[in-house]
Amino acid sequence: MSSFMAKPSDVKRSWYVIDAAGKPVGRVAAIAATLLRGKHKPTYTPHVDCGDHVIVINCNEAVFTGKKLDQKSYYRHSGWVGGLKETSARAMMRTNADRAMYLAIKGMVPDTTIGREALTRLRVYKDAEHKHAAQKPEVWE
Repeated sequence: MSSFMAKPSDVKRSWYVIDAAGKPVGRVAAIAATLLRGKHKPTYTPHVDCGDHVIVINCNEAVFTGKKLDQKSYYRHSGWVGGLKETSARAMMRTNADRAMYLAIKGMVPDTTIGREALTRLRVYKDAEHKHAAQKPEVWE
């Protein structure tokens, strides 16, 4: 018996909505990364991008567990000398909750061409409003 290997032309992509309200950021990110890679499908093939489109809503209502709000930091660099900027998780959730969720999901997707391609199918929104109703997304539980 031979193993099934999906071809890029065989991949059928679905749309899923994940509601992050009241859920830990890491749990939501892990689910989103699994859906983006396609690991929930029985036809998953590691060398083929077989993931789905993912919409994450209500990011501003997601929570950090433990002391992460005070201890976790986000860093970015301008490229200039002394250009390192630091933002606490509390400030990031207050101003850019969707960016915090995006960075959590990005950290769980592989740093390869397949991972970068998967991140193009991710949409993250602060509120419950999204503009993808025409795609008839299913709610992921």
